[in-house]
Amino acid sequence: MSGTTIAFRETEGVFERVVDPPVALSTTWFRLEILSPVHNERDYEAWMSSIEHIHATAGFAQRDWGGDDWPTPMTLDQNLADLANHRREFVAGEAFAYSVLDGDEVIGCVYVDADGSGAADAMVRSWVRASCAERDLDLAAEIDQWLREAWPLRSRRWPGRPALGS
Repeated sequence: MSGTTIAFRETEGVFERVVDPPVALSTTWFRLEILSPVHNERDYEAWMSSIEHIHATAGFAQRDWGGDDWPTPMTLDQNLADLANHRREFVAGEAFAYSVLDGDEVIGCVYVDADGSGAADAMVRSWVRASCAERDLDLAAEIDQWLREAWPLRSRRWPGRPALGS
């Protein structure tokens, strides 16, 4: 137990260095925006239409990261509260969640969290909606490169994606 606590404290120190996260990534086919209530309807539609696909995505199976079983159905108001919490965490520097947009359409999300396991500074997960499934690996690779080059992280762990991270 104490080993986990110490590792988590060390990881939190990394997140304390991320006072101002780097400029959000923008590529030829997507851009990131801080996940927040402004995305509610578009975010809700994206993941509610893709629950089975997200559960099958590397990093979101319970065996990959040991977290909750998200996504599970919720109301639009519950999603709004969830997005407000993601925004609060981002502003507080506790966790960094981004909407992935193609134009104005939410096509996925990226989550950069402190790695409580102590295996890395950050645990990273991403998903794309089912209709964009062919872009899943492209998104993860571009996000990993951005984190490696622009963030003050020594290491990244992508549950279920052993080829990524460091």
